[in-house]
Order: sequence, then C-alpha cells, then structure tokens
Amino acid sequence: MTDIADLRPDRMLSVREVFGIDTELQVPAFSERDDHVPEVDAVYRFNPDVTLAILAGFMRDRRVMVQGLHGTGKSTHIEQVAARLNWPCVRLNLDGHISRLDLVGKDAVVLREGKQVTEFQEGIVPWSLQRPVALVFDEYDAGRPDVMFVIQRILEQGGKFTLMDQNRVLRPHPFFRLFATANTVGLGNLNGLYHGAQRLNHAQIDRWNIVASLNYLPADEEIAIVQARVPSLADEAGRQLVASMVAVADLTRKGFAAGDLSTLMSPRTVITWAENVEIFKNPALAFRLSFVNKCDDAERPLVAEYFQRCFDQELKESHQLSSGSHE
Repeated sequence: MTDIADLRPDRMLSVREVFGIDTELQVPAFSERDDHVPEVDAVYRFNPDVTLAILAGFMRDRRVMVQGLHGTGKSTHIEQVAARLNWPCVRLNLDGHISRLDLVGKDAVVLREGKQVTEFQEGIVPWSLQRPVALVFDEYDAGRPDVMFVIQRILEQGGKFTLMDQNRVLRPHPFFRLFATANTVGLGNLNGLYHGAQRLNHAQIDRWNIVASLNYLPADEEIAIVQARVPSLADEAGRQLVASMVAVADLTRKGFAAGDLSTLMSPRTVITWAENVEIFKNPALAFRLSFVNKCDDAERPLVAEYFQRCFDQELKESHQLSSGSHE
C-alpha cells in the first residue's frame, strides 16, 4: 500500500483540452480518483480568468482566494477544477460554530481493547496538511479571530504547522493546496449585505498570493446551463421562457446589490425554478414555490414586480404594493 507521503500527481493534463482555455499550460493531475474527489459536473461553465487562477494554485502551490457575491459558484468552481484533476478536495465552512479545536484537533476518549483511553484526534487542518488534498475554506471572511490565527500559520509558503498539544511539527505534503472563498475580501460587512462578515487584518489578506473575482455568468451562458439541466426546456420556446427567468434573477441580483432585497436568485435557484416549472407547468406557481416564499414578507411585492416586468403577468403579491409605491 502506498504511503500517504509518497502520493503525488502522476500525469500532466493540457489546460486547453480539459478546460477549453487558449494556453499551452500543463497541469499535474492524478490517474486514480478517491472518495474525496468531487463528482464531475459535465455541463459546468468555467470562467477562464478564475480557472487560470485556481489552476495556478494547483500547479505552483499558490494560495488562491475567490471573491464574489453568494450564489456565483465560487466553491463549486474550485471543486470542478479539482474534479477534472482527480485531486482530493475538502471544504470547510468557517461559520461561527467552527472552533480552533475543530481545526487543530483535541483529546477524545476512545475504547481500546475494552478500556477507555484518551488520545489525540487530529482536526481537519493537520489531516489535510499531510495529504495531497485541496483544502477550501468557505466564507473565509466569516471566521472567528481565534480560528483565523490558526489558519494564518499555514498560509506561509511551505509553512510548518505546530501541534502544541503533542509537541509535533508537521511539514506540509508537497501537494497540499489551500484555497478560500469570500464575499468581501476582508473589508467587513459592505452595505450591510453580509452580517457575518468580519474585517480581516492586512497580514491575513497579504498572505493570499492570488485573489480572483467571480461574477455571475452572462445571460446567454446562464440560459444554456439551465437548458442543459432541464432538457424539456431545450427547444426555442423553452429558451424564451428561461430567458425571462434569467431576467428576473438578474433583477433580484441588482436589487440585492442596491440593498432593496435581502436575498437573491443564484443560478442554482433558477435551475430549481426551471425544474419546478417542469413539474407544475406553471412558471408563476413554480416561482412562488422556488423563491418568493423564501423572501421577507415586506420584499415580496418588489419580487412580484420583477416577475411582472419580465413575464407580463401579475402575482397575487403584486396587489400588496401600496398605491404610493408605483411610479
């Protein structure tokens, strides 16, 4: 059985052939998949600039942060690159419940030969650090300060990681890779949109070698993805319907950016809406069940107005608009 320390990529892939980007770059990859390799999404659309940034992380051990509004597919982008390289990938959401002990490890009572013994159980950071794994910190700008200082220790290129509880110093595996996704690039709660976001100190941000920005796909590409996901809408009539749905989604994103809405329609939500249209045969009902009912009561009239603009059809929520809210 191959030792973990000896595991490494065993072939090179053409970036042009695998990702369709016009470049001569070759990227290391594994021949065999394991349980930690994400599933390949055959219809996934890659953003060329963001893909190259992520590939630089895999090729040259660059620390890569992908920034953008939620729902743009930041984490999925990293996963889909890893999937095509057969590179094991582990995601960790830095919500308020993740503690330093979760990252580093802690003593736990286990049964050994019928006796209870205390032994140290590694956290996700030392486990990943010793393997050819791409570790992805989701919601990086939502991490607690004590957690962020643990992460700062592994951001140094080739930085060693000290397990103080065990007096052990871990050296990173040569093919350990580190990525992060964030909404705000450490600038805090911009415009009140991200209530969990923290301001990150400059030393944190400065340790990321590459920061890529991922925005929503152009409308034509988003329409193509929805049609690929929902084949019953793949004809011309389906395209017109999906185009109207994407237009509604775009209005919610602009409303969110302007602070008029507290939620928005991600491409995933549009796909869910299309799938529900397939079930209910009614775009208005499917829209209500897929998105409207997730919105704050006070925001539903505005969402209904977006729908009316794009479909020329009123939802019942439209009538909740006060007469003074119309121009």
